[in-house]
Amino acid sequence: MKDQRPVVILIFIFLVSVILLTKLFMIQVVDDSFMKRAESNAIQRIVDHPYRGLVYDRNGKLLVFNNPIFDVMIVPKEFKVGDTARFCELFKISKEQLIESYTAAKKYSSVKPSTLIKQFSTRDFARIQDFLVDYPGLFITTRSVRSYPNATAAHALGYIGEISANQLERDTLKYYAQGDYVGLSGMERYYENDLRGRKGVKYKMVNVRGVDKGPFKDGEYDTASVAGKNITSTIDMDLQLYGEMLMAGKTGSVVAIEPKTGEILAMISAPFYNPNDLTGADFSKNYRKLNNDPSKPLFNRPIMAMYPPGSIFKIVQSLIGLQEGILTPNTTFACNRSLVACHNHPSPVNLFGAIRNSCNPYYHQAFRMIINQEVSSNTFKDTEIGLNAWREKVLKFGLGSSLGVDMTNEKGGSIPSSKLYDRVYGEGHWKYSTIYSLSIGQGELLVTPLQMANLSAVFANKGYYYTPHLIKAVDGDETMIPAKYQIKHEVGIDAHHFDLIQDAMAEAIYGTAARAVLKDITIAGKTGTAQNPHGEDHSVFFAFAPKEDPKIAIAVYVENAGWGGRAAASTASLMIEKYLRDSITRPALEEYVLAGNFIY
Repeated sequence: MKDQRPVVILIFIFLVSVILLTKLFMIQVVDDSFMKRAESNAIQRIVDHPYRGLVYDRNGKLLVFNNPIFDVMIVPKEFKVGDTARFCELFKISKEQLIESYTAAKKYSSVKPSTLIKQFSTRDFARIQDFLVDYPGLFITTRSVRSYPNATAAHALGYIGEISANQLERDTLKYYAQGDYVGLSGMERYYENDLRGRKGVKYKMVNVRGVDKGPFKDGEYDTASVAGKNITSTIDMDLQLYGEMLMAGKTGSVVAIEPKTGEILAMISAPFYNPNDLTGADFSKNYRKLNNDPSKPLFNRPIMAMYPPGSIFKIVQSLIGLQEGILTPNTTFACNRSLVACHNHPSPVNLFGAIRNSCNPYYHQAFRMIINQEVSSNTFKDTEIGLNAWREKVLKFGLGSSLGVDMTNEKGGSIPSSKLYDRVYGEGHWKYSTIYSLSIGQGELLVTPLQMANLSAVFANKGYYYTPHLIKAVDGDETMIPAKYQIKHEVGIDAHHFDLIQDAMAEAIYGTAARAVLKDITIAGKTGTAQNPHGEDHSVFFAFAPKEDPKIAIAVYVENAGWGGRAAASTASLMIEKYLRDSITRPALEEYVLAGNFIY
């Protein structure tokens, strides 16, 4: 038998060849994953970030626009750098930052692009663009940051920032990616879906040095970005700027509303900050600085601060008493200071006089009649029933819960119920003498400045309000604002009861807030001096004007400024004049407010 070894060897070689050829066929024809990997190294997928929508004031003046910025992107596998010191000097980055960013990018993906350096300005980009070709694996993407030409209304407009891990997890539609910017507060956050626009995608070919070789397949798979919708705000920029000037150096808030629509004309939280500080590369540094500031400039007082309303709440008591028939215009009480302290004024007083002179003993006695109506033979039970019934009426005024303004983190204040006092004192162990401070807007009562301004709108409208809001139109279409801002809310008080209230509020200006008197324009208002156990009392004032045809309702709260007739009333009066006349005819009053020496 001849030697079979050559045949066996040939058969073995043939079989190995078949196996190898079959494997190659599978790799190149059947399984395209290797081809896709190869293509991914030559094709860059670049997200085209849209411009956010612009924000205008109610008169078409620009409040927020976009400034272009540039991110340096890296594909780690392709990145090459020879002289690290030169690179760091050129790109204004430390060696430690470079290593940290490169390591993070490589951990994410060695072949997919990610951010190496964020937010180059236009000037910085012009400086480095000619050197990018020296560093394979680097390219530039363009996006935008917000800019505020008049640096106003920071709390109302809000700010944008990089999306957090928690926000990414909540993004069920998977629209956002790590490194994207989103609205974090104010209108920017509330109207994020309108303002953000729609992303586009571009695919481009690059060579091994990362040089752009043009669009992939002539842009067949590219999609264009769509800019966000422009928003018209209800804010009057000139009024907002004037109010911020008056509140500079003070702590408190101002909220002005157009009564017939609920549109917010001005929303000032003092101290305030320059919104341009929370844009660009210095966002984190400036945010930490503002957040650590003991004066809390980031705290949005109009919707988050809760204060005792003080004497302005006496108007609500008056209306509830009139509606229930417990009080009449002729109901008269003596100013009995053994019940509660009061200032000097004629006594006794009827309801009109009680409002005009802000008589504390009057409301002590009137509130007792409202609460204790002898519906039960048990005194404690009678007070409990009366308090709960009273509370339900107060809630209709938009108090005790958030109003629903188009901002996040709005607080609702507090209108106490019997359950609160049961927890504090024990069931059946409290009565009217325990809670009488509610009669004059003190005790456990808490309201926000926004709620105060809304109360003023209720009194201006004789019994109704529209939910306060900052949105006037979307892309110029006023029908696109949320429907809830067009619903009329009745407070359950007959309109004719407001006639006496409005007349008394107009007279009250001459009694407790003479500084607020404005020639030829009738202002109806009410002062308040809210007690503050931690220092000087807070100055409170709310008003509307003109009394005959109200166009502005306003609430001013100045912390530690003493009497309401001083700081708050003066500020409100100037704001009203600015809005209605677009000029100031009382420079001495303006100087008084700017000086801020209200206690002396």
